[in-house]
Amino acid sequence: MATIRRIGVLTSGGDAPGMNACIRSVVLTAAAHQIEVIGFSHGYNGLIEGDYTKLLPYHVQHIIQLGGTILKSARCPALQTEEGAKAAAATLRQLQLDALLVIGGDGSFKGALAIAQHYKGQILGLPGTIDNDVDGTDATIGYATAIDTALDAIDKIRDTADAFERIFLVELMGRHSGFIALSAGIASGAEQIICPEFGTLEPGQLDTVIRPIQNAQVLKGKSSYIIVMAEHCYPGGSTTLAADITDAIGIECRACVLGHIQRGGSPVGADRILATKLGAYAVEQLLGGAHLMMAGEVNHQAGLYPLQASGERKKRIDPYLLRWQQQVAND
Repeated sequence: MATIRRIGVLTSGGDAPGMNACIRSVVLTAAAHQIEVIGFSHGYNGLIEGDYTKLLPYHVQHIIQLGGTILKSARCPALQTEEGAKAAAATLRQLQLDALLVIGGDGSFKGALAIAQHYKGQILGLPGTIDNDVDGTDATIGYATAIDTALDAIDKIRDTADAFERIFLVELMGRHSGFIALSAGIASGAEQIICPEFGTLEPGQLDTVIRPIQNAQVLKGKSSYIIVMAEHCYPGGSTTLAADITDAIGIECRACVLGHIQRGGSPVGADRILATKLGAYAVEQLLGGAHLMMAGEVNHQAGLYPLQASGERKKRIDPYLLRWQQQVAND
């Protein structure tokens, strides 16, 4: 068993509901093992600049239900340089930390790997991102809440779409991944879903979107039509696509971009439980000597996955749901 007396923790990159629950779990589990926890503010910036605070159990009381992160988060361009990685490692050595826990996505894990080149302590990652685009875990912390947030918005948009007999195009987050769009689209009963896994959509391919709309209006008598779209799937975004659809068929199509609303809010139960489980598991695995690994959950079992491999390939979306949605859309 490794000797761990003092560890650091930070949240990096885009915030995700459940990050606070994960911080809480790390602190409480560490306290049970007589391990001191140092929390760095504003992601890697706090690590490089020496902006930190000692976290005790009373600091994490009543935060499990809070969105955001009490440690704050930020991008850190400085860490993309060797000087930045060396400065971060220097802080870890200066504070005599035996290990560092990084809560974030694949970009944050790349930063952890850069620091590892100059630091002899242990480093573990915890997958905190709404995008669910990290390999080695079935779900990331924040993903379930993001789906519920999107679903609530789409359900409300359906009401007004029905009332005015309109087409609505709802743009969701997901960078280059369609996890949120596919899940929220299926759960809301959206008529169409546009995400990277279905292929890129160009203005010259607009007929693939328009034809199902026209068929639904004429053959199925629909009074509303919802298209859920992942960001970056059409040149100019959802606003441009909505205008192009309106011009093409003469029926008004409105765009609604949910944006950062998907990253906020109180985490749902699934995210609180996942964050608590992985936070505790990560601390326990440090005691077992784990290094340069990510704590994830596959088939309801916590496990370790190489940190380097977590972002090497594009995580596959559920192929069954993809096939089902394509069949329904083409029916």
